[in-house]
Amino acid sequence: MLMTSKEILRKAQAGGYAVGAFNVENMEMVQAVAEAAEELRSPVIMQTTPSTVTYAGLDYYLANVETAAKRASVPVVMHLDHGSSFELAMQALRAGYTSIMIDGSHEAFEDNIALSRAVTDACHPSGVPVEAELGKVGGKEDDLDGGDDNPYTDPQEAKEFAERTGIDSLAVGIGTAHGVYKGEPKLQFDILSQIRDVVEIPLVLHGTSGVPDEAVKECIKRGICKVNYATDLRIAFTNGVNRVFAENPDTIDPKKYSAAGREEVKKYVMDKIKVCGSAGKV
Repeated sequence: MLMTSKEILRKAQAGGYAVGAFNVENMEMVQAVAEAAEELRSPVIMQTTPSTVTYAGLDYYLANVETAAKRASVPVVMHLDHGSSFELAMQALRAGYTSIMIDGSHEAFEDNIALSRAVTDACHPSGVPVEAELGKVGGKEDDLDGGDDNPYTDPQEAKEFAERTGIDSLAVGIGTAHGVYKGEPKLQFDILSQIRDVVEIPLVLHGTSGVPDEAVKECIKRGICKVNYATDLRIAFTNGVNRVFAENPDTIDPKKYSAAGREEVKKYVMDKIKVCGSAGKV
C-alpha cells in the first residue's frame, strides 16, 4: 500500500541519504520507477505536477501508482508536486495522495506562510505530510515558471517559515532550475549548509535533472533528503520511443515503443537511486 513521505524522509535524514522523487507521466513510467525501486530495495516517491494532473486527472495517476505500490515490497509514496493552489492540494488529499506540496514561493513571504499553514492544517489531521517552498527554483517546465532572477532561500527566513507553517519538508532555492539547463548550474552549497544548521525538517532539492551527480551527492551530504527528477525522465522515455521508430519506422503497436521508453526510464531511475544513496535501505 501507499506510504506517506514523512517516515521515509525522516529515515533518510537520520541515515544521511536522500530519496528520489520521480515525476511520472504515464503507466509505463510508473512501472519503470516501481521496478527500479524494487530491484534496488529502495523507498521511492512518485509525483505529478498540476499540468500532468490536468492531462488525465488525479484519480488516473493515483490508480496507476496505487497498483504499483500494491505489487511492490518497498515503500511507495504518491506526491503532489508543485501544488499550485489550496484547492488543488485539497483535491489531491481527498483523492488519496499520501504527500502534498503547496508551492507559494511566488507569493510574498507572509502570504506564502499563510497558504502553506492552511494546507498543513488541512492535511495533518489525515496524517498526510506537506512540503512547501521558500525561494524560487528558476527555469520553466510545463506551466511552472520559476522566473529568471532565481533568488536563493534566506536561511533565517527558512527557519521562521518552517516554524510558523508546521510543514514537514522544505524545498529550497540554491541555484537549481526546472527544465533543460543551458550550462552547468552553479549551486550555492554554503547557503544549503546554513539552512541545514537552522532548519530541523528534511530539505528538498528541485530542478535536479541535468545537475551533475557529484553536485547532488554534495547536496545530500549537506542535508538534502528528497531529490526531484522530472525532465530527464521525459527525455529517457522519448529516447526509447525514438529508437524503436528509427529501427522500425512502420511500428504501430504502442506496447513495443512504450516498452522501450519504459526500459530507458528504468535505467535512468536506477542510476539516480544509487546517486541518492537509498539503494538497499529497505
